[in-house]
Amino acid sequence: MKQRTIANSVEIVGIGLHKGVPVKMKLEPLDSDMGIVFYREDEGVTIPLKIDNVVDTKMATVIGKDGIVISTIEHLLSAVYAYGIDNLRVIIDNDEIPVLDGSSSGYCMLIEEAGIKELSASKKAIKIKKDVEVTTEDGKRVALKPSNHIIYDFSIDFDHPVIGEQDFRFDYSIEEYKENISRARTFGFLHEVQYLRSQGLAQGGSLENAIVLDQSKVLNPEGLRYNDEFVRHKILDAIGDMALLGYTLVGEYDAHAGSHYLNHLLTKKVYESEENYEIIDLEEANEEAQVFEMAYSKVQA
Repeated sequence: MKQRTIANSVEIVGIGLHKGVPVKMKLEPLDSDMGIVFYREDEGVTIPLKIDNVVDTKMATVIGKDGIVISTIEHLLSAVYAYGIDNLRVIIDNDEIPVLDGSSSGYCMLIEEAGIKELSASKKAIKIKKDVEVTTEDGKRVALKPSNHIIYDFSIDFDHPVIGEQDFRFDYSIEEYKENISRARTFGFLHEVQYLRSQGLAQGGSLENAIVLDQSKVLNPEGLRYNDEFVRHKILDAIGDMALLGYTLVGEYDAHAGSHYLNHLLTKKVYESEENYEIIDLEEANEEAQVFEMAYSKVQA
């Protein structure tokens, strides 16, 4: 099991969700042990993907350095993480990653267009050894639990006739991610969108890149891609947020009504004690390596 990067550089131009301005993004390969690195070419600032560089989690996961930020990174990171890419340079010319259609499926296609390259160094992963949990007084919860597999289990409960209670359990493989998670779009309520726009946010949001609901129905004329698209998108976001751990996760993520903020607190809490985790070498850890080999081989078959 070797570290991965992309085989070739690829570019895309899209709209930022909040500012609504065009953003040019380029993905470039990096060598072993360089990690995921963002670069604001308009500012000349490099921002490594690290927990300490997270500066905001209210509407999206935002990283920053020296007052320069890059927002809405979770959808891109979700696809990068799902494809097992360890080393990558992300270059953009504005402060937001393009939203595309509100899901990560466009990023999956971009990664497959670039191709995946195995590097010489052994792949490392973070294996959860003890239950780590973050809860709130109103019943929200995010947790990581020991497992020899990679599982995301999420439940939500919205007081809305289209959403209601939903739960989804995702047993990781690239093919399952592409089919069941990557196409799930971000969602919001019409009154929230109107408020955000009054605050200068969500300027790029539309029915082309988000599910929008009024008090009783989905406003998108094409409807939903899955009956439970809402909870599937929550898993998409959680996978992207777990990329902040810096290594591929071996363990079970379990959440009820989780958020970017709670996910950030969870990744920080994991690293508070070495009793919570261990960094493993997948060439040495046979059982975990077999999990990854099976997950990767499905998309190549």
